[in-house]
Amino acid sequence: MFRCVFDTNSVVSAALFADSVPARALMLALRLGVVLMSQDLADELADVLARPRFIRYSSLQARKTLLDNLMQQTEWMEVTQQIHACRDPDDDKILELAVNGEADYIVTGDDDLLVMKPFRRIDIVTPAEFLAIASAIDQ
Repeated sequence: MFRCVFDTNSVVSAALFADSVPARALMLALRLGVVLMSQDLADELADVLARPRFIRYSSLQARKTLLDNLMQQTEWMEVTQQIHACRDPDDDKILELAVNGEADYIVTGDDDLLVMKPFRRIDIVTPAEFLAIASAIDQ
């Protein structure tokens, strides 16, 4: 069973577009492995998904419900080891969660994270790459 971290943009894309590659990757990850969550990431997801500009895709209540469901399906990790390695310091929380949670994969479309692959033996992949990996496992 694999352990993975989905970054904010991947989760937001999955939440707003149910048939998207990030949505399919996240659903497969939840079914076949463990998706890790920290309080910092959960707070950021709640903040981003509450933004009014997303109303054209789904109601605020629908986004909150989706986020609540996701939070119940993830494994929560306390981040005790701080990391300052990414050229975008805002992305360090993803690296921290992955390292503290002993993740196998970070799933992201963020170039600031993708250029770091691998990071401490954690493979950093796009949602499409992860979908291919997880689909092969699901065979």
